[in-house]
Amino acid sequence: MKNFSTQFNPQSPEVENPNIQEEKAEQHIEEERARCDWEFNLSTVVTSSSAEASTDTIGVIEFDPSDNLVATGGIARKIRVYSVKSLLPGENHSHGEHDVKSLQHNNAYDYYIWTPAKLSSLRWKPGSSGRVLGSGDYDGVVTEYDLDRKIPIFERDEHGGRRIWSVDYSHWNPFVGASGSDDGTIQMWDPRCEGTTNVAKVRPSAGGGAVCCVEFNPFGGPLVAVGCADRRAYGYDVRKMVDPVLIFDGHQKPVTYVRFLDEHMMVTSGTDGCLRLWSMHDARMIRVYMGHMNTRNFVGLSVWRTGGLLGCGSENNHVFVYDKRWGEPIWVHEFGVGSRDGRDPNFVSSVCWRQVGGEDGCTLVAGGSDGILEVIVGKKRAF
Repeated sequence: MKNFSTQFNPQSPEVENPNIQEEKAEQHIEEERARCDWEFNLSTVVTSSSAEASTDTIGVIEFDPSDNLVATGGIARKIRVYSVKSLLPGENHSHGEHDVKSLQHNNAYDYYIWTPAKLSSLRWKPGSSGRVLGSGDYDGVVTEYDLDRKIPIFERDEHGGRRIWSVDYSHWNPFVGASGSDDGTIQMWDPRCEGTTNVAKVRPSAGGGAVCCVEFNPFGGPLVAVGCADRRAYGYDVRKMVDPVLIFDGHQKPVTYVRFLDEHMMVTSGTDGCLRLWSMHDARMIRVYMGHMNTRNFVGLSVWRTGGLLGCGSENNHVFVYDKRWGEPIWVHEFGVGSRDGRDPNFVSSVCWRQVGGEDGCTLVAGGSDGILEVIVGKKRAF
Protein backbone atom coordinates (compact mmCIF):
# COMPACT_ATOMS: atom_id res chain seq x y z
CA MET A 1 0.00 0.00 0.00
CA LYS A 2 1.28 3.38 -0.90
CA ASN A 3 1.85 5.92 1.81
CA PHE A 4 -0.08 8.88 0.45
CA SER A 5 1.23 11.11 3.22
CA THR A 6 4.64 11.04 1.53
CA GLN A 7 3.17 12.00 -1.83
CA PHE A 8 0.64 14.65 -0.84
CA ASN A 9 1.16 17.11 1.99
CA PRO A 10 -1.53 19.79 2.19
CA GLN A 11 0.81 22.01 4.19
CA SER A 12 3.62 21.90 1.63
CA PRO A 13 4.28 25.28 0.01
CA GLU A 14 2.93 25.57 -3.51
CA VAL A 15 4.88 27.17 -6.32
CA GLU A 16 3.14 30.37 -7.31
CA ASN A 17 2.20 30.85 -10.94
CA PRO A 18 4.81 33.11 -12.62
CA ASN A 19 2.01 35.22 -14.11
CA ILE A 20 0.58 35.87 -10.64
CA GLN A 21 4.04 36.79 -9.36
CA GLU A 22 4.41 39.26 -12.21
CA GLU A 23 0.99 40.79 -11.54
CA LYS A 24 1.87 41.23 -7.84
CA ALA A 25 5.18 42.85 -8.74
CA GLU A 26 3.44 45.26 -11.12
CA GLN A 27 0.84 46.08 -8.48
CA HIS A 28 3.58 46.80 -5.93
CA ILE A 29 5.28 49.17 -8.40
CA GLU A 30 1.98 50.97 -9.03
CA GLU A 31 1.35 51.32 -5.27
CA GLU A 32 4.81 52.79 -4.75
CA ARG A 33 4.20 55.16 -7.64
CA ALA A 34 0.93 56.29 -6.03
CA ARG A 35 2.82 57.05 -2.80
CA CYS A 36 5.30 59.13 -4.80
CA ASP A 37 2.60 60.97 -6.75
CA TRP A 38 1.78 63.30 -3.87
CA GLU A 39 3.73 65.54 -1.54
CA PHE A 40 1.78 66.49 1.59
CA ASN A 41 2.83 69.20 4.02
CA LEU A 42 1.43 70.62 7.23
CA SER A 43 0.44 74.23 6.53
CA THR A 44 -1.38 75.56 9.60
CA VAL A 45 -1.93 74.51 13.22
CA VAL A 46 -4.75 76.07 15.24
CA THR A 47 -4.73 75.33 18.97
CA SER A 48 -6.96 75.92 21.98
CA SER A 49 -5.84 77.48 25.21
CA SER A 50 -4.60 74.98 27.78
CA ALA A 51 -7.77 75.51 29.83
CA GLU A 52 -10.02 74.66 26.88
CA ALA A 53 -8.08 71.78 25.33
CA SER A 54 -9.59 68.96 27.41
CA THR A 55 -13.17 70.04 26.58
CA ASP A 56 -12.71 71.09 22.97
CA THR A 57 -12.90 67.87 20.98
CA ILE A 58 -13.64 68.66 17.33
CA GLY A 59 -16.28 66.21 16.22
CA VAL A 60 -17.13 67.59 12.79
CA ILE A 61 -15.56 69.76 10.08
CA GLU A 62 -17.46 70.98 7.01
CA PHE A 63 -16.53 73.20 4.07
CA ASP A 64 -19.26 75.43 2.67
CA PRO A 65 -20.42 74.91 -0.97
CA SER A 66 -18.01 77.58 -2.22
CA ASP A 67 -15.10 76.00 -0.31
CA ASN A 68 -14.24 79.47 1.01
CA LEU A 69 -15.48 78.86 4.56
CA VAL A 70 -15.05 75.97 6.95
CA ALA A 71 -17.18 75.30 10.04
CA THR A 72 -16.32 73.13 13.04
CA GLY A 73 -18.33 71.81 15.96
CA GLY A 74 -17.91 69.46 18.89
CA ILE A 75 -18.26 69.20 22.63
CA ALA A 76 -17.35 72.87 23.26
CA ARG A 77 -20.97 73.86 22.41
CA LYS A 78 -20.02 76.36 19.75
CA ILE A 79 -19.88 76.53 15.98
CA ARG A 80 -16.69 78.17 14.76
CA VAL A 81 -16.57 79.52 11.21
CA TYR A 82 -13.21 80.21 9.55
CA SER A 83 -12.34 81.71 6.19
CA VAL A 84 -10.03 79.50 4.19
CA LYS A 85 -7.96 82.59 3.43
CA SER A 86 -7.18 83.03 7.13
CA LEU A 87 -6.19 79.37 7.50
CA LEU A 88 -4.09 79.36 4.34
CA PRO A 89 -2.53 82.83 4.27
CA GLY A 90 0.33 81.57 2.15
CA GLU A 91 -1.56 79.40 -0.34
CA ASN A 92 -0.35 81.61 -3.19
CA HIS A 93 3.29 81.31 -2.14
CA SER A 94 5.75 79.19 -4.07
CA HIS A 95 5.38 75.44 -3.63
CA GLY A 96 8.84 75.19 -2.14
CA GLU A 97 7.89 77.04 1.05
CA HIS A 98 6.61 74.86 3.86
CA ASP A 99 6.59 77.18 6.89
CA VAL A 100 3.90 76.13 9.34
CA LYS A 101 1.53 78.88 10.46
CA SER A 102 0.60 78.74 14.18
CA LEU A 103 -2.68 80.26 15.34
CA GLN A 104 -5.10 80.06 18.25
CA HIS A 105 -8.81 79.57 17.70
CA ASN A 106 -9.61 82.92 19.30
CA ASN A 107 -7.75 84.83 16.60
CA ALA A 108 -8.25 82.39 13.73
CA TYR A 109 -12.02 82.11 13.33
CA ASP A 110 -14.17 84.79 11.70
CA TYR A 111 -16.96 84.30 14.27
CA TYR A 112 -18.63 81.69 16.44
CA ILE A 113 -22.16 80.82 17.55
CA TRP A 114 -22.97 79.35 20.95
CA THR A 115 -25.15 76.24 20.83
CA PRO A 116 -27.31 74.81 23.63
CA ALA A 117 -25.77 71.32 23.45
CA LYS A 118 -22.70 69.44 22.27
CA LEU A 119 -22.62 68.99 18.50
CA SER A 120 -22.08 65.76 16.61
CA SER A 121 -22.88 66.85 13.05
CA LEU A 122 -22.92 69.91 10.79
CA ARG A 123 -24.04 70.26 7.19
CA TRP A 124 -24.46 73.31 4.94
CA LYS A 125 -27.95 73.52 3.51
CA PRO A 126 -28.04 73.32 -0.31
CA GLY A 127 -29.66 76.24 -2.08
CA SER A 128 -29.01 78.70 0.77
CA SER A 129 -25.91 80.31 -0.80
CA GLY A 130 -23.93 79.29 2.27
CA ARG A 131 -26.20 81.24 4.63
CA VAL A 132 -27.80 78.30 6.45
CA LEU A 133 -25.97 75.63 8.44
CA GLY A 134 -27.76 72.64 9.91
CA SER A 135 -26.63 70.84 13.07
CA GLY A 136 -27.45 67.73 15.08
CA ASP A 137 -26.70 67.63 18.79
CA TYR A 138 -26.37 65.33 21.78
CA ASP A 139 -29.88 66.26 22.99
CA GLY A 140 -31.53 64.89 19.84
CA VAL A 141 -32.31 68.30 18.34
CA VAL A 142 -31.85 69.40 14.72
CA THR A 143 -31.22 73.13 14.44
CA GLU A 144 -30.64 75.36 11.42
CA TYR A 145 -28.69 78.60 11.87
CA ASP A 146 -28.81 81.74 9.76
CA LEU A 147 -25.11 82.62 9.63
CA ASP A 148 -25.68 86.20 8.51
CA ARG A 149 -27.77 86.95 11.60
CA LYS A 150 -26.09 84.24 13.71
CA ILE A 151 -29.38 83.00 15.10
CA PRO A 152 -31.33 79.71 14.96
CA ILE A 153 -34.17 79.80 12.44
CA PHE A 154 -35.48 76.22 12.55
CA GLU A 155 -35.55 73.58 15.26
CA ARG A 156 -36.93 70.05 15.59
CA ASP A 157 -36.73 67.60 18.45
CA GLU A 158 -36.41 64.65 16.11
CA HIS A 159 -35.46 61.74 18.31
CA GLY A 160 -37.01 62.08 21.75
CA GLY A 161 -33.86 63.36 23.41
CA ARG A 162 -31.61 60.61 22.02
CA ARG A 163 -28.27 61.72 20.61
CA ILE A 164 -28.15 62.60 16.91
CA TRP A 165 -25.02 61.31 15.19
CA SER A 166 -25.51 62.64 11.67
CA VAL A 167 -27.44 65.23 9.65
CA ASP A 168 -27.58 65.74 5.89
CA TYR A 169 -29.64 67.42 3.16
CA SER A 170 -30.95 65.98 -0.07
CA HIS A 171 -29.48 67.26 -3.32
CA TRP A 172 -32.26 65.55 -5.24
CA ASN A 173 -34.76 67.73 -3.38
CA PRO A 174 -32.92 70.55 -1.52
CA PHE A 175 -35.70 71.11 0.99
CA VAL A 176 -35.54 67.66 2.59
CA GLY A 177 -33.21 66.83 5.46
CA ALA A 178 -32.45 63.65 7.35
CA SER A 179 -31.01 62.75 10.74
CA GLY A 180 -29.75 59.50 12.25
CA SER A 181 -29.76 58.83 15.97
CA ASP A 182 -29.09 56.57 18.92
CA ASP A 183 -32.80 55.78 18.89
CA GLY A 184 -32.19 53.52 15.88
CA THR A 185 -34.10 55.62 13.36
CA ILE A 186 -33.41 57.79 10.36
CA GLN A 187 -35.97 60.58 10.13
CA MET A 188 -36.59 62.73 7.08
CA TRP A 189 -38.15 66.14 7.49
CA ASP A 190 -39.09 69.21 5.46
CA PRO A 191 -38.46 72.63 7.06
CA ARG A 192 -41.33 74.09 5.02
CA CYS A 193 -43.78 71.91 6.97
CA GLU A 194 -44.97 73.07 10.35
CA GLY A 195 -45.43 70.79 13.32
CA THR A 196 -43.63 67.54 13.97
CA THR A 197 -44.76 65.52 10.95
CA ASN A 198 -41.96 63.54 9.31
CA VAL A 199 -41.61 62.94 5.60
CA ALA A 200 -40.39 59.46 6.53
CA LYS A 201 -39.21 57.52 9.54
CA VAL A 202 -37.24 54.31 9.07
CA ARG A 203 -35.63 51.84 11.46
CA PRO A 204 -32.94 50.11 9.33
CA SER A 205 -31.78 47.60 11.93
CA ALA A 206 -34.26 44.99 13.11
CA GLY A 207 -32.48 44.95 16.45
CA GLY A 208 -32.87 48.69 16.93
CA GLY A 209 -29.17 49.53 16.73
CA ALA A 210 -28.09 53.15 16.48
CA VAL A 211 -27.95 54.96 13.15
CA CYS A 212 -24.42 56.38 13.10
CA CYS A 213 -24.38 58.21 9.77
CA VAL A 214 -26.59 59.36 6.92
CA GLU A 215 -25.67 60.86 3.55
CA PHE A 216 -27.76 61.71 0.50
CA ASN A 217 -26.35 61.11 -2.96
CA PRO A 218 -24.49 64.40 -3.66
CA PHE A 219 -24.76 63.80 -7.40
CA GLY A 220 -28.49 64.36 -7.38
CA GLY A 221 -29.94 60.86 -7.36
CA PRO A 222 -32.76 59.77 -5.03
CA LEU A 223 -30.54 57.54 -2.90
CA VAL A 224 -29.74 58.04 0.77
CA ALA A 225 -27.07 55.89 2.45
CA VAL A 226 -27.20 54.95 6.13
CA GLY A 227 -24.55 53.34 8.36
CA CYS A 228 -25.65 51.46 11.46
CA ALA A 229 -24.38 49.87 14.64
CA ASP A 230 -25.58 46.49 13.32
CA ARG A 231 -22.39 46.40 11.17
CA ARG A 232 -24.23 47.17 7.95
CA ALA A 233 -24.83 50.11 5.66
CA TYR A 234 -28.07 50.51 3.75
CA GLY A 235 -29.22 52.38 0.66
CA TYR A 236 -32.79 53.68 0.45
CA ASP A 237 -34.72 55.27 -2.39
CA VAL A 238 -36.13 58.45 -0.84
CA ARG A 239 -39.26 58.11 -2.97
CA LYS A 240 -40.19 54.89 -1.16
CA MET A 241 -38.57 54.59 2.26
CA VAL A 242 -39.94 51.17 3.10
CA ASP A 243 -37.19 48.62 2.49
CA PRO A 244 -33.57 49.26 1.51
CA VAL A 245 -32.69 48.85 -2.15
CA LEU A 246 -29.07 48.04 -1.24
CA ILE A 247 -27.48 46.33 1.78
CA PHE A 248 -23.71 46.64 2.30
CA ASP A 249 -22.63 43.76 4.51
CA GLY A 250 -18.96 43.25 5.36
CA HIS A 251 -17.85 45.26 8.39
CA GLN A 252 -17.25 43.36 11.62
CA LYS A 253 -18.25 46.25 13.90
CA PRO A 254 -20.52 49.33 13.69
CA VAL A 255 -20.44 51.38 10.49
CA THR A 256 -19.61 54.92 11.58
CA TYR A 257 -19.45 56.80 8.25
CA VAL A 258 -20.77 56.55 4.70
CA ARG A 259 -19.42 58.76 1.89
CA PHE A 260 -20.26 58.78 -1.81
CA LEU A 261 -17.02 58.72 -3.81
CA ASP A 262 -18.69 59.17 -7.20
CA GLU A 263 -21.90 58.15 -8.95
CA HIS A 264 -20.86 54.50 -8.91
CA MET A 265 -18.97 53.91 -5.64
CA MET A 266 -19.37 54.55 -1.92
CA VAL A 267 -16.90 54.34 0.98
CA THR A 268 -17.76 53.21 4.51
CA SER A 269 -15.80 53.30 7.74
CA GLY A 270 -16.24 51.08 10.75
CA THR A 271 -14.84 50.52 14.21
CA ASP A 272 -13.33 47.30 12.88
CA GLY A 273 -10.40 49.49 11.83
CA CYS A 274 -10.95 49.54 8.10
CA LEU A 275 -12.55 51.44 5.24
CA ARG A 276 -14.45 49.61 2.53
CA LEU A 277 -15.19 50.61 -1.05
CA TRP A 278 -18.51 49.43 -2.52
CA SER A 279 -20.25 49.33 -5.87
CA MET A 280 -23.49 51.30 -5.85
CA HIS A 281 -24.96 49.04 -8.52
CA ASP A 282 -24.99 45.74 -6.65
CA ALA A 283 -23.54 46.45 -3.15
CA ARG A 284 -20.44 44.45 -4.06
CA MET A 285 -17.36 45.17 -1.97
CA ILE A 286 -14.49 46.31 -4.19
CA ARG A 287 -11.62 47.00 -1.81
CA VAL A 288 -10.63 47.15 1.87
CA TYR A 289 -8.33 49.87 3.26
CA MET A 290 -6.34 49.12 6.40
CA GLY A 291 -3.59 50.79 8.41
CA HIS A 292 -5.32 53.22 10.76
CA MET A 293 -6.58 52.32 14.24
CA ASN A 294 -10.29 52.57 15.04
CA THR A 295 -12.02 50.39 17.62
CA ARG A 296 -14.31 52.70 19.62
CA ASN A 297 -14.38 56.36 18.48
CA PHE A 298 -15.63 58.43 15.59
CA VAL A 299 -12.39 59.36 13.81
CA GLY A 300 -13.75 61.02 10.67
CA LEU A 301 -13.96 60.03 7.02
CA SER A 302 -13.81 62.27 3.97
CA VAL A 303 -13.32 61.72 0.25
CA TRP A 304 -11.67 64.04 -2.26
CA ARG A 305 -13.65 63.12 -5.34
CA THR A 306 -11.50 64.90 -7.93
CA GLY A 307 -8.31 63.11 -6.95
CA GLY A 308 -9.77 59.83 -5.70
CA LEU A 309 -8.22 60.20 -2.24
CA LEU A 310 -9.71 59.09 1.09
CA GLY A 311 -8.84 60.70 4.41
CA CYS A 312 -9.53 59.46 7.93
CA GLY A 313 -8.33 59.88 11.48
CA SER A 314 -6.96 57.26 13.81
CA GLU A 315 -6.93 56.42 17.51
CA ASN A 316 -3.13 56.48 17.48
CA ASN A 317 -3.39 60.24 16.78
CA HIS A 318 -2.43 60.10 13.11
CA VAL A 319 -4.04 61.27 9.89
CA PHE A 320 -4.19 58.65 7.12
CA VAL A 321 -4.57 59.25 3.40
CA TYR A 322 -5.48 56.40 1.04
CA ASP A 323 -5.58 56.31 -2.74
CA LYS A 324 -8.84 54.66 -3.81
CA ARG A 325 -6.82 52.22 -5.97
CA TRP A 326 -4.75 50.70 -3.15
CA GLY A 327 -5.55 49.15 0.19
CA GLU A 328 -2.58 50.59 2.10
CA PRO A 329 -2.15 54.28 3.04
CA ILE A 330 -0.08 56.49 0.76
CA TRP A 331 0.62 59.04 3.52
CA VAL A 332 0.51 59.03 7.34
CA HIS A 333 0.93 62.14 9.49
CA GLU A 334 1.42 62.33 13.26
CA PHE A 335 -1.07 64.79 14.66
CA GLY A 336 -0.47 67.30 17.46
CA VAL A 337 0.60 65.70 20.73
CA GLY A 338 -0.10 62.25 22.04
CA SER A 339 -1.74 62.52 25.45
CA ARG A 340 -3.92 64.70 27.63
CA ASP A 341 -2.03 65.10 30.90
CA GLY A 342 -1.96 61.36 31.54
CA ARG A 343 -5.62 60.86 30.72
CA ASP A 344 -7.03 59.13 27.65
CA PRO A 345 -4.71 59.44 24.65
CA ASN A 346 -5.57 62.01 22.04
CA PHE A 347 -6.91 60.87 18.70
CA VAL A 348 -7.85 62.45 15.37
CA SER A 349 -11.61 62.91 15.59
CA SER A 350 -12.62 64.55 12.31
CA VAL A 351 -11.34 65.20 8.78
CA CYS A 352 -12.65 67.03 5.72
CA TRP A 353 -11.30 67.52 2.20
CA ARG A 354 -11.75 70.80 0.36
CA GLN A 355 -13.42 69.81 -2.92
CA VAL A 356 -12.43 72.86 -4.99
CA GLY A 357 -9.39 72.83 -7.26
CA GLY A 358 -7.93 70.70 -10.01
CA GLU A 359 -6.22 67.34 -9.90
CA ASP A 360 -2.80 68.74 -8.96
CA GLY A 361 -3.55 70.24 -5.54
CA CYS A 362 -5.68 69.44 -2.50
CA THR A 363 -6.39 70.59 1.04
CA LEU A 364 -7.32 68.41 4.02
CA VAL A 365 -8.42 69.82 7.37
CA ALA A 366 -8.22 67.56 10.43
CA GLY A 367 -9.40 68.06 14.00
CA GLY A 368 -8.38 66.32 17.20
CA SER A 369 -9.82 65.31 20.55
CA ASP A 370 -7.60 67.99 22.10
CA GLY A 371 -9.20 70.78 20.05
CA ILE A 372 -6.28 71.16 17.64
CA LEU A 373 -7.12 71.95 14.02
CA GLU A 374 -4.52 71.20 11.35
CA VAL A 375 -4.53 72.20 7.69
CA ILE A 376 -2.62 69.92 5.32
CA VAL A 377 -1.92 70.77 1.69
CA GLY A 378 -1.00 68.32 -1.04
CA LYS A 379 0.68 68.90 -4.37
CA LYS A 380 1.05 66.40 -7.13
CA ARG A 381 4.68 65.91 -8.07
CA ALA A 382 5.77 66.55 -11.62
CA PHE A 383 7.93 63.75 -13.03
